[in-house]
This record gives sequence, C-alpha cells and structure tokens, in this order.
Amino acid sequence: MGIILCIFYDKVVSLHEDSETPVSNPLLAFTLIKRLQSDWRNVVHSLEASENIRALKDGYENVEQDLPAFEDLEGAARALMRLQDVYMLNVKGLARGVFQRVTGSAVTDLYNPRRLFSLTADDCFQVGKVAYDMGDYYHAIPWLEESVRLFRSHGKWNTEDEASLEDALDHLAFAYFQAGNVSCALSLSREFLLYSPDNKRMARNVLKYEKLLAESPTQAVVEAVIQRPNVPHLQTRDTYEGLCQTLGSQPTHYQIPSLHCSYETNSSPYLLLQPVRKEVIHLEPYVVLYHDFVSDLEAQKIRGLAEPWLQRSVVASGEKQLPVEYRISKSAWLKDTADPMLVTLDHRIAALTGLDVQPPYAEYLQVVNYGIGGHYEPHFDHATSPSSPLYRMKSGNRVATFMIYLSSVEAGGATAFIYANFSVPVVKNAALFWWNLHRSGEGDSDTLHAACPVLVGDKWVANKWIHEYGQEFRRPCSSSPGD
Repeated sequence: MGIILCIFYDKVVSLHEDSETPVSNPLLAFTLIKRLQSDWRNVVHSLEASENIRALKDGYENVEQDLPAFEDLEGAARALMRLQDVYMLNVKGLARGVFQRVTGSAVTDLYNPRRLFSLTADDCFQVGKVAYDMGDYYHAIPWLEESVRLFRSHGKWNTEDEASLEDALDHLAFAYFQAGNVSCALSLSREFLLYSPDNKRMARNVLKYEKLLAESPTQAVVEAVIQRPNVPHLQTRDTYEGLCQTLGSQPTHYQIPSLHCSYETNSSPYLLLQPVRKEVIHLEPYVVLYHDFVSDLEAQKIRGLAEPWLQRSVVASGEKQLPVEYRISKSAWLKDTADPMLVTLDHRIAALTGLDVQPPYAEYLQVVNYGIGGHYEPHFDHATSPSSPLYRMKSGNRVATFMIYLSSVEAGGATAFIYANFSVPVVKNAALFWWNLHRSGEGDSDTLHAACPVLVGDKWVANKWIHEYGQEFRRPCSSSPGD
C-alpha cells in the first residue's frame, strides 16, 4: 500500500515543482479538477489502500464537499473540446501538452508553454467519454483513439485511473460503429476479447459486426465521414471561429487614415490633466479602445469585490434568464455603494463618453470571469425582442457598451465582431466602447460580437451598459436609419 500511495504522491508533487506553472493552462486545469474529483477518490477507496483505510477515508471525507463535482469535470472536458474546435487544435498535440493548429500540412504553434504538461491515457479517456455519453462521436473518437494509443504504449494501469485499456477499446469500438465504421469497430472488439475473452456482450458484438460486413462488404473499405455537431446551429460559425483563430486582428491602420490614435479629453474638465489614450479600431460600427483606462490596483480591486458574488452567467430567453452552453462564464453585479472607487469609475466613464451612467439610465457594473475555455458565442448586447428583461428598467434599450479588460490572457479570449469582420485582442486595463443602436433607435446589426474562448489564461472583464433614456440631449436622435 505504501508504495502505491508514494507513487501517486510523487506524481502530484512533480506537478507542483514549478510553483509558477499557471493553472491557466487548460490541460493543467483539467487534470487538477480530475485529480480532485476522481483520482483521489479512486486511491482512497482502492484495495491497495486497505492498510490505512480509516485514516485515508476520514481525511478525504473532511474535504470532499469542497472538492469539484462531476459536473465540473464534465464542464472542463467540454471546454477542451471547445478549444479543439474553435482553434482547430490537434488532439495528439494536446495530449503531449502542445497547442498546435493543424490545417493540411501546415502546423502553427498557438501557444508555447514554459513547461510541457502531457495528458495520461485515463485523462484522454475521460474527455472522450464525456463526448461519448452525449452521443458526440466526432469528438469522442479522436480522444478515445489517443487514450487507446497511450494505454497500449505504457502498458500499465494506475490505482487512481478510472479506466483501463479494455474500457477505452470498448467505448472506441462502439463509437466507430455508431459513426458507421464497422470495420474499425470489429478490429477493436476483437482486440478487446484478447484481454477479456469471457465477455459475452463483446463476443455478440463481434458476431454482429462480422455479419454486417459479410452482408455489405463495401463497409470494410468505406470510411465514414463524421460531421462535427453544430450544437448551437450558428450560421456565422465559420466567420466567428476564423476571427478567433487570428487571436485578435485589427485593421491595418496605415491603410485607413481615419483610424487613428489620439489623447481624448472629450472637452471634459475631468480629463484635462489626464487625457485618455484613444485608438479608433473601426468606423462602422464605431468601436474605440481606451488604453490604460484603469490602473492595476483598480482592476485588482474590482475583481476582488466581485469574486465572492460570482455565479454562472445567464442570458435572456424570452422573459426569463437562463444558463446556456453558448455562454460559459461567471458574473456578478456591483452597485456603486460597494466601494467609493466604483463611483470614481462611473465619473470617468461619463466624462469619456459624455453619457449619463447613473441608474436607471445605466446598469450596475457587471464583472465577468471566463475560466477554462470560457466564451460567449455571437450575440447582441441590445435587446432584439420587445419582451426582453432589459426593458424592465423602463429606460429603453442598451444604447452603448463600455467593456473594461481587467486582466491579460496568454492566448485567446479576443472580442470578435462577426459581420464587421474584425477582432480585438485582450488588452489589460484598456476599455472597449461601441454604440449598439443607431441614432434612430434601431439596433446596429454590425455589432454582433462574441467573446472567443480563452485558450490560456484567466480573463476578467467589467461591462457598463448604458441605456437610451437620459441620453436624449447627450446623443440626439435622428430620423435617418443610417445615422
């Protein structure tokens, strides 16, 4: 028993040798959640732990309620699949700890970690099984294939593992069968029987696959093409993912003279002694980036105020607010009364935009944290339905968005404007501003935007949404639809 636990303990210690290794690496974060959710449980309840079982169980049960739940592990696995899709990452590379986009013969390194962190066969199995349980064989097959490869090459089973080579073969065989590749399903099932010859279910599957191939020999040579599931049914998916893959691409400024940088005071006495550096990113829609809008201390303060109140983010669905897969993040709302610094922040936003940002003409500050693979697929900030909960404030629609980047990320997390066809990378302490509505009050369809998945890092933003009412003399209306 002592040797088994020592091996597992040494493995855990080795992962923490470099104290500066960021858990922002999604592979490290996934395995940490998996270790706390299942690996330790498997070790504690294993036969090998029988000598010190009472002490082990007592220690484990004392902290069990604070450990990640299975839903957390499932979410982390889905996050890895999301990153795999959006950034076209190679599964074999991910298993080795490498973040590479492979398109044909071209290989692009999207991120170079200081320390390579590889996945085990059991890690890959868990990701594949999450996809398998959802009937998503497009993702299940490459992860299960990698699991089988690693189990074969290492040839050993660890006490903390949830799965074995037989489990990986079993799931991969059925995934191939469901995907229409009967030949592969048969080959894997036969291999399974080499390790477990008494398994009657698998023996029946072998007979079934042999019969299918005998009746239709062409299935032995025709390889089924598995379509990637488009779960949210995004019409703009290709554009969205293409913009995310650029990791933040802005127009070439020197080619468009109207896109420029300047010091902005907006004729406000508040900003005369300390103007803000303004960068015009795009004209239609009008999008500007204000550099160094907050200080490091202010950004840290806002994150600290919000952290105890973070909850799963929701979106408006009819008259309700619901959590959805296309928005994965945690958020909290901060009233101005939470800290005097938030009042100062409001004054700064008002001076820069010239808008009234006091309730009910603006919403409280929303702080959002995007963790592993955190994202928000293409959406509008303004309401597109008269029944939207946004109208409960009785101050009209959201006329403008003021979004502050409270952290930096190592890769990913850009803000992509889909129809306008550009993306803005995360710039720590900067603020992004755009108009959601035309002067006529009609929504600007070119503001369809998305928060690209965070590839590596911990992304924090703060949103200040400003409404129509109260701005009548600050941003006068126009009867022209194009204004």
